[in-house]
Amino acid sequence: MKFHLKIWRQAGPDQPGRFVDYTVDDISPDMSFLEMLDQLNEQLVKENQDPIAFDSDCREGICGTCGLVINGMAHGPKLGCTTCELRMRHFPDGATITVEPFRADAFPVIKDLVVDRSALDRIIAAGGYISVNTGSAPDANSVPVPKHVAEEAMDAAACIGCGACVAACPNASASLFTAAKISQLALLPQGHPERERRVIKMVEQMDLEGFGACSNHGECEAACPKGISITNIARMRREYVRAIKNGAAAAR
Repeated sequence: MKFHLKIWRQAGPDQPGRFVDYTVDDISPDMSFLEMLDQLNEQLVKENQDPIAFDSDCREGICGTCGLVINGMAHGPKLGCTTCELRMRHFPDGATITVEPFRADAFPVIKDLVVDRSALDRIIAAGGYISVNTGSAPDANSVPVPKHVAEEAMDAAACIGCGACVAACPNASASLFTAAKISQLALLPQGHPERERRVIKMVEQMDLEGFGACSNHGECEAACPKGISITNIARMRREYVRAIKNGAAAAR
């Protein structure tokens, strides 16, 4: 297979960027999108050119590192998968493919297709955890959790923090990410003691990072490789209103 690529190149955060045209040939349809970029980089290195910088780690759809905007869609045209899971057979032979980084003020470009997503880490650090005294493991079933609640919490916990929701949202909102992290703890009894303080601090940090507000476009849910539901955003809003009503903002 042969492809014509338009790839965003940017030398650094404060440097201007532009699209550069490349052509790759002899691409197996079973290659992942990242393997295709690897082959292009090998070609560039042989030609003494600077290889294209992009993020990757597990290449198994687990870590959420490999976020790219491909033909205007976060992670590409195949739903429910990350960029590393996207195969070249999902594109017609001879197609022109545009590749660019996730676009958001809170995700500054480091180089080429690599962006700084540490804003998401700071949201987690603000309250996405449970403070408990360490000790021996509790007895099995000592904290009963209804099955449907456990499953809903696990669905929210499936978020891998890739940032596709931010890239897909016209407002560059991180509401789906933040809501998923709030939901997975708010649903479980272990997360209840800190639930009010948690939601206040995480939402405040999300706003401080410069993410936009959610206006219910639903693009985040469509782009999420793990299918995180926007019902979590509704839960986050309920948790926030509950915390404000109970005076958590003033008490923290």
